[in-house]
Amino acid sequence: MKKPALIFFFAMFFLTSCYRHVEVLVVGGGTSGVAAGLQASRLGVKTLIVEEGPWLGGMLTSAGVSAVDGNYKLRGGIFAEFCDSLAAYYGGWDSLKTGWVSNIQFEPKVGNMILNSMVSDEHHLSVRYGYRFENASKSSEGWNVTFRDLDTGKKLHIKTKVLVDATELGDVAAVCGVSYRIGMDSKSYTGESIAPEKANNVVQDMTYVIILKDYGPGKDMTIEKPEGYDPSAFANCCISKNNVNPHPGRALWAARQMLDYGRLPGGKYMLNWPIDGNDYYANVIEMTPEEREIVYQKAKNFSLCFLYYIQTELGMRNIGIAKDEFPTEDGLPIMPYHRESRRIEGEAFFTVDHAASPFSQSDPLYRTGIAVGDYAVDHHHYRHPDWEDLPELHFYPIPSFSVPMGTLIPKEVDDLVVAEKSISVSNLMNGATRLQPVVMQIGQAAGVLAALSVKQAKSVRNVRVRDVQDVLLSSGSYIMPYRDLCPGDDGFEAIQRIGASGIVHGKGLNSGWSNETWFSSGRIVGFQKKSDDETLIEFAQRIDTLSDPFHNVEIDIKGHEIM
Repeated sequence: MKKPALIFFFAMFFLTSCYRHVEVLVVGGGTSGVAAGLQASRLGVKTLIVEEGPWLGGMLTSAGVSAVDGNYKLRGGIFAEFCDSLAAYYGGWDSLKTGWVSNIQFEPKVGNMILNSMVSDEHHLSVRYGYRFENASKSSEGWNVTFRDLDTGKKLHIKTKVLVDATELGDVAAVCGVSYRIGMDSKSYTGESIAPEKANNVVQDMTYVIILKDYGPGKDMTIEKPEGYDPSAFANCCISKNNVNPHPGRALWAARQMLDYGRLPGGKYMLNWPIDGNDYYANVIEMTPEEREIVYQKAKNFSLCFLYYIQTELGMRNIGIAKDEFPTEDGLPIMPYHRESRRIEGEAFFTVDHAASPFSQSDPLYRTGIAVGDYAVDHHHYRHPDWEDLPELHFYPIPSFSVPMGTLIPKEVDDLVVAEKSISVSNLMNGATRLQPVVMQIGQAAGVLAALSVKQAKSVRNVRVRDVQDVLLSSGSYIMPYRDLCPGDDGFEAIQRIGASGIVHGKGLNSGWSNETWFSSGRIVGFQKKSDDETLIEFAQRIDTLSDPFHNVEIDIKGHEIM
């Protein structure tokens, strides 16, 4: 062998040997990332999660948003496992109902501990902490992905068949060349009647949450006055002598109710208050990591200003930062809470109209459901400097909904699954799909999709919808948002399958912030009951057993029957 050829051979051998090989690589160990990793590994696929921070759980733990929004009556899959573990840890479900914002509240460090325990049980799953994603490139054999150790600067190279973007802001999808949108969509683009006439780049406010602790009467936990402190920014956060021209239509609560909103077990409080509280506006999505960090410090300082206001203006000096919560020098969360990300151009596009009227759309996306949600569409924009001039978003109530599988699959880019808040939804609909239970279910579905792609030797976009849904149902997950039966109940899978086949259209209801859909109050399409005495649930069980339309009628990624 000639010398140049020998050098080339050894160079290629060295480069190849530098790469660690896995079958599924999940970038980001957040709310969806940890679920994706757990599910893929449970299907026997060698899986790696690479997380930039020191914890698992993302917004649920590292960002301190440990009051779960929605899905209390729709607990399924890995989300249900997580909630069951919380209830067991604290001594029952009633022990989680400590505040009035949520029925499931917990200390972030406990959430991280539980997720780590779940991960440690999986033999096909490993986690690397402290590595930042840098680049990804596609080859005929899969993806070549590079990370950088935040402490040493050393590179980590991974080769994988399927890549899952579970980052907070969709950074992987952007590098991989996926088309995406940022900010408010126009009405002409989404077709939503309540969307703005023109698109803009305004995203939802972020929040640097603080976990507080009651140190007892007589204790003074007042922090040093933060730089730039302006009490007027918080004058209308609650009912007080400081109120000045409160915004019409925005209810004010007593100071103690404001804190009890996010009261956690252990005498702690989640400070994530939307009414003249610690929401902070900044669009950091297209910034570099270094530029983002500068903004995060400003958001953190703003939250400290709010805490200082609570301690001094509201007289709660005994309430201070819980120093035993996060592994940080200042006791604040590891990361901020992002409500909005890049949103990819996917194989399916999910809008508010699809959620509001799932059975009357030209594309029956509900048939392809892989996650469910029951929370209202909720946007935070009051900290935008020009919020009064922003388009008015007049949200109407929607029933509980299913998230379509095609929202996780980007157009044109193969063998990439997108999770977290970067799925293919409208800006408006993101206000409901961004919430923790939905995002965790999206992650679980991403793990199924990635693992089946590997096991079946198919590209991600060629994995059958029904195959993904079968795995989810077998894991006790919901694919349709029906409240009638819970996972494990006799007939649960039957009504899920018959609902996703389009044979029964459930009835949606609005109940405050929690929305509902009921199978037993729905209507049959194209079939008949055996008798008037046969209930819809009995009908579903009969048709599911005798005809099995769920498996015998093939559908495409948009829910249409394949003839």
